[in-house]
Amino acid sequence: MDINTKKLKKNAFRVTKKRGLSASRVRVPGGRMDAGLLSTIQDIAQTYGDGTIHLTVRQGFEIPGIPFEAMPEVNAKLQPVIEGLGINQTEKGEGYPAAGTRNVTACVGNDVCPYGCYNTAAFARRIDKAIFPNDLHVKVALTGCPNDCAKVRMHDFGIMGMTEPQSDPNRCVSCNACVKACQRKSTGALTTVNWRPQRDAQKCIGCGECVLACPNAAWTRSRKKYYRLTLLGRSGKKNPRLGVDFIRWIDEDSIVKIIENTYDYVREYIDTSAPGGKEHIGYIVDRTGFEEFKKWALKDVELPPEAEVCSPIYWNGITY
Repeated sequence: MDINTKKLKKNAFRVTKKRGLSASRVRVPGGRMDAGLLSTIQDIAQTYGDGTIHLTVRQGFEIPGIPFEAMPEVNAKLQPVIEGLGINQTEKGEGYPAAGTRNVTACVGNDVCPYGCYNTAAFARRIDKAIFPNDLHVKVALTGCPNDCAKVRMHDFGIMGMTEPQSDPNRCVSCNACVKACQRKSTGALTTVNWRPQRDAQKCIGCGECVLACPNAAWTRSRKKYYRLTLLGRSGKKNPRLGVDFIRWIDEDSIVKIIENTYDYVREYIDTSAPGGKEHIGYIVDRTGFEEFKKWALKDVELPPEAEVCSPIYWNGITY
């Protein structure tokens, strides 16, 4: 069968090693979905595919064994899933709009995990609505706390939940549990002064270990949401490196605006001769210099007064 593989990939199907067969790629923003949608995935896999489903590392489903000629039917079947997940769609009934930008992933967040500061899936869906679909090669990941279970430092934009712990001295019983927890499990931002815990704001990473350790709820998480934004981590066979801190104690609105601004920056400077026309952002920043990127990224961004911008920024890692 003569098939336009470029169009196939843009429709979120993969060309597989088996001749005439494709795999449908179903992404789940934030990694959370209504369990009722799983029956549709199962039906597609058993009716059109080979009866198996691959759970991808980017929190999606891959349904292999789908004949090229069955792709329009599969797209129609996927419509309830697309609508249920709130996916931005260019043409209803045409399936998933694939993109160079990868699925926005997130940890389980504070709905389940006691360490999580926030519902990371909700923020992931907000970012997804702002940036999808898009052909530019960008990866975004969120984690609810500095434990970084989602490995966000391996992404172009890594977002970690931070909380500014609030202390009620009237509830403190001077048990020292928070200080011990901070010193043993975090950065040692708490010390004991006159039998009461004292927080060093410069050392505090907003993990909330003190909140979890306190037996009398003297420490609580801040009502205001804060995040740590890391930049330009990447894996891959060539020049892998971890993302580094860009802004600490930043808010959601500013993060979304910075990501949107970065797309404008990439469109301005991308090398379209790169393989697939999808040059990694990190290579563009290496070429233009960080200060040029920073100028674009922070355009019209109103950071909260607590925000700490790190500059200059340097990356290290393996270089070939």
